[in-house]
Amino acid sequence: MATVQKLDLRPARRGDSYRIAEMSKRWIEHGLTWRYTPSAIAGRIRDPETVVVVARSGRRLVGFAVMEFDFDAQCAHLVLLGVAPASRRAGVGVALFRWLEKIALRGGITRVQVELRADNPGTRTFYERLGFHATELRRRYYDGRIDAIEMARRIGRPTTEHLGRRRIPC
Repeated sequence: MATVQKLDLRPARRGDSYRIAEMSKRWIEHGLTWRYTPSAIAGRIRDPETVVVVARSGRRLVGFAVMEFDFDAQCAHLVLLGVAPASRRAGVGVALFRWLEKIALRGGITRVQVELRADNPGTRTFYERLGFHATELRRRYYDGRIDAIEMARRIGRPTTEHLGRRRIPC
């Protein structure tokens, strides 16, 4: 298990865009068309319906997360969550999610959904430990060739509540 010194979570700044994009390219979008470029991340940081958070340990950026909010539907979409390999299994990903979850709860959000690569069982286990349940398999979702698993969970209620096979719309 990795150890992270003091963890500092804060909203991302435009200057964080390049590092977030590079982390996404290397650890989330590897082998895919790079969609979350520095300009795309900067756009997410400016978007009032999206929250981008970064995790720092000392001067190093060790993780980030991007969440879109649909307040009318009371649903949030976790777009990206990435942690540097040296900082994985040290609570960084959980801390990022919990930070966003607090914001979501304050905004009246009751559901969160995420898509993840079906070829990444470690990520699926991570989300299952957070209380997410698979709701749909999306064939050839990424670049028309890699399957995705959609997962969802309710927030503000016990995470053991089973969501069944129903797709939670956002």
